[in-house]
Amino acid sequence: MKERTLDIATRDGAMPTFITHPELDGPYPAVILYMDAPGYREELKDFARRIGTVGYYCMLPNLYYRDGGPSFPPADQRTQEESERLQRLMNGLTSERMISDTEAMLDVIDSDPAARNGPMGCIGWCMSGPIVVWVSARWPERFKALAALHGVRMMTDAPDSPHALVPKLSAEQYYGFAESDHWAPLEMVAKFKEVLEGHGANALLEVHPGTQHGFVFPQRKVFNKTEAERNWERVFAMFRRQLS
Repeated sequence: MKERTLDIATRDGAMPTFITHPELDGPYPAVILYMDAPGYREELKDFARRIGTVGYYCMLPNLYYRDGGPSFPPADQRTQEESERLQRLMNGLTSERMISDTEAMLDVIDSDPAARNGPMGCIGWCMSGPIVVWVSARWPERFKALAALHGVRMMTDAPDSPHALVPKLSAEQYYGFAESDHWAPLEMVAKFKEVLEGHGANALLEVHPGTQHGFVFPQRKVFNKTEAERNWERVFAMFRRQLS
């Protein structure tokens, strides 16, 4: 495997971005991994490496770069001050900013000989559930595989709510929700599924039994290995269908 960290020039500054891909037989289809709320950290780099080892060019940007790029401990270990700062940073990741940052990443992908020119994928957890929908709706001709895992804010009153953008997507979509998640209650999940079905989306939505928000992360107390691996199975099968 090859890996490096690149400061990508964006409209608002330099965004540290971890890039990894195999050493042999490139170029490789590109996948952008958008971080969850605790931020850019080694745990997510390991996720990027896992994606890279099976044949993809994977990018992991530090989306908090405008504020110094902090990362945060799990929710049950955060101070009140840390929780309040994290909430402010999350709220600052607007669709406009995320589209601007992604545009800068696409420029790098287009200029890197290790990245294949063709269909791309994106994957996000928690707060980046909406992000992967925003970018896939903005570039439907490029993003052909989208995975949003225990995503939050998937149905809001805002014009850029993910559910409102479903008709603009051309990507195959996978949505994996936790059974117990007060940020994505089952009532919302059911309504989101109705939206997907109503638009005839090429999408699979699953609720993972016996799971809580964050169940895919090995370093959290709520980690559920069986269901986390089911997530990876679904994601990699979709990537093979759409990006190969």
